[in-house]
Amino acid sequence: MENVRVLVVDDDAKVRTLLRRCLESDGYSVSEADRAEAALAAIDVATPSLITLDINLGETDGLEVARIVRRTSDVPIIMVSGKDDVIDRVVGLEIGADDYITKPFHVREVLARVRTVLRRAAARATTDDVPGGSDGVVRYEFDGLVASPERFELQDRDGLQAQLTSGEFKLLAIFLARPKRVISREALMDLLGGAEWTPLDRTIDNQVARLRKKVERDSSNPTLIKSVRGVGYVLACDVKQAAG
Repeated sequence: MENVRVLVVDDDAKVRTLLRRCLESDGYSVSEADRAEAALAAIDVATPSLITLDINLGETDGLEVARIVRRTSDVPIIMVSGKDDVIDRVVGLEIGADDYITKPFHVREVLARVRTVLRRAAARATTDDVPGGSDGVVRYEFDGLVASPERFELQDRDGLQAQLTSGEFKLLAIFLARPKRVISREALMDLLGGAEWTPLDRTIDNQVARLRKKVERDSSNPTLIKSVRGVGYVLACDVKQAAG
């Protein structure tokens, strides 16, 4: 976990020690803060890779810290609370927290959530920053099709508008940003915002099957979105930015 730095923010020294030990055992570099002011100062000096943030920090609570951080940074945040309060959970997620853990917690749960949140953050960061056309809209051209995912528009090979759902466009956009790169089912679930994933989950396979019916010349013999056995899928064609 080289260069992956976690900032643990909690006013309980025992909790900080427990989190430090479990995170360092998994290879993370860990720093600590026991109050809001110390946490914000540490973030200002060097933004960490991830923050575990206790809600109850005293005068300035963790929710307020999360609000301040979100004004300038999208660093992953996992809220930590001593009570399973639905309101705190909802507020934390609405502010922009990436996950929520309730005390007492098991160290394996913490590590699993940290890995998942970091993986999702890394997946978001790999999205290509492609400039838009003259109207600011990004259009992709691939295999005779032209797509504008942000407008939910797809022009088929006959120049007609194909009808895709918002979910299908989101999945298509993921492939268009990563042509000829194998994407695992797990990564696709993360990029689509799936909360939970298991190896037996067929949700992605079903979504890919529906998308194939809209973009493949013959969905029973796909040549664009190909399966990679035991791994996931790949968009097996060139993609370029379409004019205007």
